[in-house]
Amino acid sequence: MLSKTYQPKPGDVERKWYVVDASGQTLGRLASRIAAVLRGKHKASFAPHLDVGDFVIVTNAHKVAVTGRKEKLKPYRTHSNYPGGLTTRMLGDVRKRHPDRILREAVRGMLPHTTLGRKQILKLKLYAGSDHPHVAQKPVPLPSV
Repeated sequence: MLSKTYQPKPGDVERKWYVVDASGQTLGRLASRIAAVLRGKHKASFAPHLDVGDFVIVTNAHKVAVTGRKEKLKPYRTHSNYPGGLTTRMLGDVRKRHPDRILREAVRGMLPHTTLGRKQILKLKLYAGSDHPHVAQKPVPLPSV
């Protein structure tokens, strides 16, 4: 007798809220933990074709650490979709203008590059300061992996 494989339904998904303090944590290691939670890979009911992940709130996003000389050498490129519209800024400049963009781009690169990934990145809430408006959701600290 063959047993049936469990397939989660979109209505069966229970989402939790996690909060993490990014101050002093390494960019890539933190981004990979967050991406796994956003996808739902920490759950037994994980399905790669469904959004079963949880919400993640990141505070102190401007204090995320990078190693080596990345502050001066790591480029962030944007394009305006006009000819010659490529703009390149280094990580230090991006940190001054948009401190949350560093972590958001790192996490976004680790999610699927499909409509599913675009839905999953919306569950990431980034804040440069230590306060966030999601107290009513009763977030718990992100468990270490």
